[in-house]
Amino acid sequence: MIEPSYPGAADPERSRMVDSAGIRIHTLEWGDPQAPPVVLCHGMWDHARSFAVVAPLLAQRFRVIAIDARGHGESEWADAYMWNTDVLDVINVLRSLGRPAHLIGHSKGGGQATDAACVAPELVRRLVNIDGFGPPDFQSDSGSLPRHLAEFLDLRRRMGRRRHWRAYPSLDALVERRRAQNPRLTPEWLRYFVYHGAREHDGSWSWKSDPLMGPGFGPWRPEWIGPGWEALRAPMLAVIGSEQDTWGPLPEEILAERLTHVKDLSRCTVDGAGHFVHIERPVETADAILDFLDN
Repeated sequence: MIEPSYPGAADPERSRMVDSAGIRIHTLEWGDPQAPPVVLCHGMWDHARSFAVVAPLLAQRFRVIAIDARGHGESEWADAYMWNTDVLDVINVLRSLGRPAHLIGHSKGGGQATDAACVAPELVRRLVNIDGFGPPDFQSDSGSLPRHLAEFLDLRRRMGRRRHWRAYPSLDALVERRRAQNPRLTPEWLRYFVYHGAREHDGSWSWKSDPLMGPGFGPWRPEWIGPGWEALRAPMLAVIGSEQDTWGPLPEEILAERLTHVKDLSRCTVDGAGHFVHIERPVETADAILDFLDN
């Protein structure tokens, strides 16, 4: 079939693989390879092309490198998926550049970019976190953590028995499946995005991502997020959209409390955007990011 296009989305100019903890991590690049680097980290179940509209705007001034997280896009699958391993992948991509870079992450990628900047401060100049500030706190009942851990382990057992996605009869069927999760995103964008995040085989379509990455919290509490950011040395721009969406933003009282742990903080709210700020309002998002990186 003909590859879908989308207004403002630009094909990457280069791609490469980076070895990280036994997995080959795929990256896409836009812009002058000699320009200062900016590394982009996507959210759960997304892939590097989720930045295909905002990346060319940033590439007017920077070398833009977007990561396919392990188990996503064209990166290799793993036997297990842990938060710290994803953070290590981000750090290894940064190390491969041979110079410090700006770091930008969305959703899960925003949280992992923030943790990478805490762990390897010498590699990160400035940090942009786009609605990647974690879930709300668990309920305060004493049984909540054991319950979440039990649910996590049960889910991992079920996912371990399913290493293949169900096949969909058409690309449009996959688009509708993703649209049910993200109703604010247009069918035109989703058709472009899903095409690059899926594979066709014998007339049917399935996701490229590894189903073993099923959601779950494990032995962890959201209340630990903010205190962990006290190690952050890079300035952070915290970006959210003005519109309530399936995945955010957090209630202001929770978000503000977590951000009190960031020593050098700037904040930005993009009007008319939900959780996928950089997709819904790419020009406004790029303007805010460039202004922050130039300071």
